[in-house]
Amino acid sequence: MKTPKVGQKVTIKPKKAGQKPITYKKGGLHASLGVPQGKKIPAGKMKAALAGKYGVKAKKEAELAKNVFHVK
Repeated sequence: MKTPKVGQKVTIKPKKAGQKPITYKKGGLHASLGVPQGKKIPAGKMKAALAGKYGVKAKKEAELAKNVFHVK
């Protein structure tokens, strides 16, 4: 599989039958929070994004990162 570039849409296929595929934009959370690519997102910004202080889109992206990719 080819590594997607930042800004490209990526789809994760479900592991179990009956689950829906997940589609997201690579690097979307960094863009929403204003953190440069390659830099780690500070814990305070991640917590604020999960609380919805950066908007609904950033909140959904942060929840995806936390629940699917296990980012703390």
